[in-house]
Amino acid sequence: MPELPEVETVRSGLQPAVAGSTITGVRVLDVRSLRRHHGTSDTFADELVGARFEGAVRRGKFLWLPLAGTDRALVAHLGMSGQVLLRAPDATDDRLLRIRIDVDSPEHGPLSLAFVDQRIFGSMAVDDLLPTPDGAAGGLGSPAPVVPSQVAHIARDPLDPAFDDRRFLAALARKNTGIKRALLDQTLVSGIGNIYADEALWAARIHYDTPTADLSRPRAKILLAELRHVLERALEDGGTSFDAQYVNVNGASGYFSQRLNAYGRQGKPCARCGGPIARTSFMNRGSHYCPRCQRLPRSRTA
Repeated sequence: MPELPEVETVRSGLQPAVAGSTITGVRVLDVRSLRRHHGTSDTFADELVGARFEGAVRRGKFLWLPLAGTDRALVAHLGMSGQVLLRAPDATDDRLLRIRIDVDSPEHGPLSLAFVDQRIFGSMAVDDLLPTPDGAAGGLGSPAPVVPSQVAHIARDPLDPAFDDRRFLAALARKNTGIKRALLDQTLVSGIGNIYADEALWAARIHYDTPTADLSRPRAKILLAELRHVLERALEDGGTSFDAQYVNVNGASGYFSQRLNAYGRQGKPCARCGGPIARTSFMNRGSHYCPRCQRLPRSRTA
């Protein structure tokens, strides 16, 4: 699933194309991609055509494009394999195209936003914008203190200027679970999935199953710093691509996979100690870690 760096790469790619653009046409080729839209494909199209996008905003793994002069926005969630691609208006439809939105950009002229999704776990929806409880910007890309109702329960991510370190550390200390489960909880901290959880835990030398109660505040601070560092480095590389299911708006792959230290490296030597990286089953997926560098606390082992 695309995580924060991948979704932010898509957002920053969309921003110059959609800002101030007028929606001239909408085609829904697969209604399953409207599962989170409260209405029909007709109401989806009717509400968008003629409207104007203000720009592109992101919180965690969610994207939204506010509609100018309204309290509504087009919300996109990429799911496991969703892509938002910029296409020329006369381009042939992508094979897995689910939704196509034609726009007229003041800077780039006619363009098409192609929502392509192989596994159809992603979605688009027109949703209400609600005030943020803390009065800060709803997400990266806009100063407006609003967030879509479908995103309101999602916590801020570590790269959000309004992210509250003290609040996060206090909430983490109250958790009664393993540290990786906590990191994957999007109501605690958003944008982090399997890849970047494994990478940050490796960098902080913390075993993925360490109880949050056993994590001291200094170590929790180190982990938060490593989370930010990993996310920022991945952003520099345009995200992580292992296959064609994640690409940016121009169809290009990310290159952070070349700098991974744990994820997907099972059996290969740890870059820190030389021991083999292990992979174990975890929440219907895998956890990658170094058994030498990331030891489980004795209380947990017992």
